[in-house]
Amino acid sequence: MTQERTEKLLKVLNQRQPNLTVVLEDVQDPRNITAVMRSCESVGIQDIYIITTKTPRFEKFGYKSGSSAGKWLTIHQYTSIEECFTVLRSNYNQIFTTHLSSDAVDLYSINFTESIALVFGNEHSGVSEEARSLADGNFIIPQMGVIQSLNISVACAVSIYEAFRQKRLAGHYQQSTMPVEQMNLLKEQWGFNLDNIG
Repeated sequence: MTQERTEKLLKVLNQRQPNLTVVLEDVQDPRNITAVMRSCESVGIQDIYIITTKTPRFEKFGYKSGSSAGKWLTIHQYTSIEECFTVLRSNYNQIFTTHLSSDAVDLYSINFTESIALVFGNEHSGVSEEARSLADGNFIIPQMGVIQSLNISVACAVSIYEAFRQKRLAGHYQQSTMPVEQMNLLKEQWGFNLDNIG
């Protein structure tokens, strides 16, 4: 690996945001998943959680729109909603699902400087009742049109770019907050020579 490549990847790693994640529940179209991956990678999200209770477990993500992003992310797959949420609870302080309900909060009222997991549901039925019952609340993206819904990959991009905006203003990208063990593991996975770097 060249010195220039090493420096670029180190910069990317140091800007990863371990206190923000995206969860996809039973998303059917692999193209939506890979598009989400690309957006997540672009704002410094490292970990993505994929729940498949109604769809087969994904073995690979090979669509061109996001296949290059997948190799830079840590993808956790679960076939149990409860099991996934147990892990989320141990890693993030708040869990919000996207769901149009009377108690849903506005996306722009969420404090993304906190530790947060955002759950996006199936293209047709949205987030399941079980997932909503295990979450801390629901959120919606304000819209002014007749159709009150967005494609899942678009909804995710809108949401995490609001997180990006808040976190950048708060200085979260100026210093690394990733645990050392996770950082070293990723360096190894990304092809770093650990003897030559700090």
